Amino acid sequence: MPERITVTVNGQPLSVAPGTSVAAAIMMTGVHCRTSVAGEPRSPLCGMGICFECRAMVNGLPHCRTCQMLCEPGMEVRSQ
Repeated sequence: MPERITVTVNGQPLSVAPGTSVAAAIMMTGVHCRTSVAGEPRSPLCGMGICFECRAMVNGLPHCRTCQMLCEPGMEVRSQ
C-alpha cells in the first residue's frame, strides 16, 4: 500500500494518506463540498452519509456522498 496517494480537488493535486475520505480531502483544500440553492457554502455535517451536505462530483458523477467514499489514486473531485 502506498504511503500517499494523489487526488485532484477542483483542479488542484492533493496528496493524502490511504484511507482518507473524499470529504476530508475536500476540507483539506479549504473549499466547501457544494453550494446550496440559496448560495450558501455547505460541507459535511454528520459524517455518516445521512445529511447529504457532503455531496460533490467525483470522477464526473454528481451528488456523491463524499463522507462515505475513500480517496483512490487519480480520483477527480469537484465542488458542486
